[in-house]
Amino acid sequence: MATQPRAWQRMLSGRRLDLLDPTPVDIEIEDIAHGLAFVARWNGQTQGDFAYSVAEHSLLVEELFGRIAPKTSIKWRLAALLHDAPEYVIGDMISPVKSAVGPGYGALDDRLAAAIHIRFGLPAAVPATVKRQIKKADKISAWMEATQIAGFSETEASKFFGRPDKAVIDGLKIRLRPPVKVRQAYTQRHLELISSL
Repeated sequence: MATQPRAWQRMLSGRRLDLLDPTPVDIEIEDIAHGLAFVARWNGQTQGDFAYSVAEHSLLVEELFGRIAPKTSIKWRLAALLHDAPEYVIGDMISPVKSAVGPGYGALDDRLAAAIHIRFGLPAAVPATVKRQIKKADKISAWMEATQIAGFSETEASKFFGRPDKAVIDGLKIRLRPPVKVRQAYTQRHLELISSL
């Protein structure tokens, strides 16, 4: 009799998250913050003494989303902060690789995102209008990252991500911090948003 291959990940909190059938009760913000603080964007191909983490990116996306949609509900700002949360267990892949992997990656990401959303009081699926605004903030963040730390010219970055409105990015700079600092900032921002719901 064949045994099922292990599909769960043991978290530092002690939780065992089944990656193929995730449940909200096995998700903790500390695990998400810790994992994302150690996952590098751009496959680590960025300038600076620290990798630019998915946690740092998520903080920037949430800030940009707030600028794009200043009157939106706090719960959608929380959704923006959590937009890449599944990557705490499945890692970050650049878009061309995600496309090459195929629909299985997207389905896995969607299942994890739904469990994460439910865990923190959000609907399993974010409304399409909100999802588009978060995606817009995500692309603006990618443009900023590309031009400030990943070696892209503004022309090249604009070709891939679109040129952002200068008013939206005014005063924002890419931050590179040690993982422990980013983890703390991510956890703190999550707490602020949850406390405001």
